[in-house]
Amino acid sequence: MQHAPETFVHLHNHTEYSLLDGASRIPAMVARAAELGMPAIGLTDHGVMYGAIHFYKACKEAGIKPIIGCEVYVAPRSRLLREGRVDRDPNHLTLLAADHEGYVNLMRLCTIGQMEGMYYKPRIDKEILATHSKGLIALSGCLQGEAASKIVDGDVDGAREAVATYRDIFGKDRFLLEVQRHGIDKQADVNTVLARFGSELGLRVCATNDLHYVHRHDSEAHDVLLCLQTGARFNDPNRWRFSTQENYLKTPAEMIEAFADMPDALTSTVEVADQCDLKLDLGATLLPPFDVPDGLTSDQYLKQLVAKGLEWRFGQATQAARERADQELSVISQTGYASYFLIVWDFYNFARQNGIVVGPGRGSAAGSLVSYCLGITNLDPLQHGLIFERFLNIDRVSMPDIDCDFSVEGRERVIRYVSEKYGVDRVAQIITFTTMASKAAIRDVGRVLEVPLRDTDRLAKLVPVWQGRSKTLDDTIKEVAEFREAYESSEEAKRLVDVARTLEGVSRNVSTHAAGVVIAPEPLVHYTPLQLGPGRESVITQYDMKAVGDIGLLKIDFLGLQNLDIIATCMRLVKERTGVEIDLERIPFDDAKTYELISAGDTHGVFQLEGAGMRRMIMDMRPSRFEDIIVTIALFRPGPMQDIPAYIARKHGREPIEFPHEWLEPILGSTYGVFTYQEQVMEAARVLAGFKLSEADILRSAMGKKDRVKMAQQRQKFIKGAVAKGIAQETGEQLFDRIAAFASYGFNKSHSAAYAVISYQTAYLKANHPLEYMTALLIHMEGNAERVATAIVDCRLRGIDVLAPDVNQSRTDFSMSENRIRFGLAAIKNVGRHAVESIVSLRDADGPFKSLEDLCERTSAIQDVNRRVLESLV
Repeated sequence: MQHAPETFVHLHNHTEYSLLDGASRIPAMVARAAELGMPAIGLTDHGVMYGAIHFYKACKEAGIKPIIGCEVYVAPRSRLLREGRVDRDPNHLTLLAADHEGYVNLMRLCTIGQMEGMYYKPRIDKEILATHSKGLIALSGCLQGEAASKIVDGDVDGAREAVATYRDIFGKDRFLLEVQRHGIDKQADVNTVLARFGSELGLRVCATNDLHYVHRHDSEAHDVLLCLQTGARFNDPNRWRFSTQENYLKTPAEMIEAFADMPDALTSTVEVADQCDLKLDLGATLLPPFDVPDGLTSDQYLKQLVAKGLEWRFGQATQAARERADQELSVISQTGYASYFLIVWDFYNFARQNGIVVGPGRGSAAGSLVSYCLGITNLDPLQHGLIFERFLNIDRVSMPDIDCDFSVEGRERVIRYVSEKYGVDRVAQIITFTTMASKAAIRDVGRVLEVPLRDTDRLAKLVPVWQGRSKTLDDTIKEVAEFREAYESSEEAKRLVDVARTLEGVSRNVSTHAAGVVIAPEPLVHYTPLQLGPGRESVITQYDMKAVGDIGLLKIDFLGLQNLDIIATCMRLVKERTGVEIDLERIPFDDAKTYELISAGDTHGVFQLEGAGMRRMIMDMRPSRFEDIIVTIALFRPGPMQDIPAYIARKHGREPIEFPHEWLEPILGSTYGVFTYQEQVMEAARVLAGFKLSEADILRSAMGKKDRVKMAQQRQKFIKGAVAKGIAQETGEQLFDRIAAFASYGFNKSHSAAYAVISYQTAYLKANHPLEYMTALLIHMEGNAERVATAIVDCRLRGIDVLAPDVNQSRTDFSMSENRIRFGLAAIKNVGRHAVESIVSLRDADGPFKSLEDLCERTSAIQDVNRRVLESLV
């Protein structure tokens, strides 16, 4: 008899990505395996591969081998059949990727299950398994495996036939019989029969523990998670639950003891781990090719476009502009990202040619002159002192990140264009996960444990919110005395909070990222498994934004910004009413009426400037130049808010302007000596300590992330550089500390400046074209009764009458009527847009409605116009 091995590898493991079924967090699971000296560990979530890349990276960092897999659902007949219970209860099968071919096949199988086989579960079948079996190792599964379930049902011959079929699909060396011991009686019978099959058919037996949580003491939290999945209460005796508390990451010694009579089943786990040798090339750059004119490289074509852009933007470009463009193009060439800029330029070009309103920029991309020359951004970085190195840095090479703002109405058209250009199989939106935040975890756990609502509510309300997010429960225990007292004095509260702490941050459900789109050089299924998003209308990746970036795929945020729709509608209305065509790129940025409107706090409907707190701030500040709007957006956030009083006092001469060091006056002069932007940190490091801007960006990043190791390195480098420039060491230390304190919450000037453009544009239109602007605002707010009411009050304060809705006078949307605004029929409560469009179309074709009876009679054939609609209209 073979002796038991000294180690063991867990091959069948579920994480939080087995949604509402697995309570294991990947970092904790991997750390525990490494702590126990295990050479490898597997990942086999139910029917999905959501966590594969995060798992792979965590294992590599921990120094153990990652084995990526999936517990797939195999349809009892065909994946395409959906006929009641027989097709609703698929069998389980554990698949592991032995190599890269197996990994790609696993992604294909997971995609097929989601896209073709979804019927309660994402199902595949044996036909598709046989087609995509290469490079995969299969284990026969848990009690829900086909062989095991047939054995439980007494169909041993059927079980043998199933085993033989899988053996034929995968081969004897890649199909193993899976045995588990959780103290369940059925497992003993199944294991005995499977062991006999192994001897008779020459197949290995493999022990697994079907892990669903990391530690035994997590079993209660896992049980609560199952209750959240099924909507049950914890004390319900009839609810679905695991039979035992054995599905945790057991030590090798525990597994050896459990399978002392089956040492071969333990040895097989190590053998399987040795068979698996998947290597992923993370960090590669996987840009789709961009077709350039014959005879040109991407770098050369980009250079041509930028040369034309310099002429378009500047006429006769200055020496400074040409040098900046050459410098940026050099960095883009060295980093290999010319194709990236061409891809983005192309779809921006499509948008402009098709009348789709685009934003002036977002994020650090606004600091790029190349982006400005290509029409990707609409803000001169030279004029506003924006820094390219904050965006793309030769010393910190990573894929550029250009976030793109389009009108809501135009966004889908741009995405459709990209999909058609690069191939529908190469473009998809990106998945995201809703997680259990601390407050929600307390409420959910309290409901399941049937803690009185008042007690649960009290605990949840004690969790503080910081910068729009609930603090963690660990932080709350440390920082909130009343919460800590309840936790320490009440067993019920302690139990609730401890379970909530275990589940806090666990993924709960799937949604589609609001903006993220990925574009691949080959069919996406070569890089990421896919599925249909909520509503099953669009294809999304199974890998989230971070994982897609780790793979090296091009990901772009296509954001729909309603303010751009408002601007577009306003400009259309101005042209219709006055014949004047507004060119947003030529409006003056020193318009007195605009600054009067902003300074008066008359900013309802003005982008970024309309909240009550913001209005108080701008009324105190009284912005008189574009820089003030940029500052306003940068400072009005938690953290920087503390600097607002000093900025306002210095702007209006109530406080002297002081600088931390005289060399900083050129950098901080425009903000009256107040550190306001991340870019000022970079410039300060350059001036005070001799940093290159690319080096200064690394300093900024370390400060912003509060990376202690990098901060210590950068501090030493900064002080050394400052001393070399003649600054006393003590002064250098003080300057570094002051800069670091600001940098922890500093804001990106490029982003503030780009958004300030939209703020100014909306304020300009409201100040100079109030009738058209307020009409546009109302049109795009019609689904929000509260905002419509606020806008109507604003109209009346401006002397603009809003006429009541009239079935014979109103259009579908709000409209202008001489110098007044007519209420739109679609904005009336309980009246659908389709019904209104039908009514207006009928009225336009056949004349006004003469009476209520006439209205009812003429609309009787329109399905959408029911009694409720008619009652609302009259």
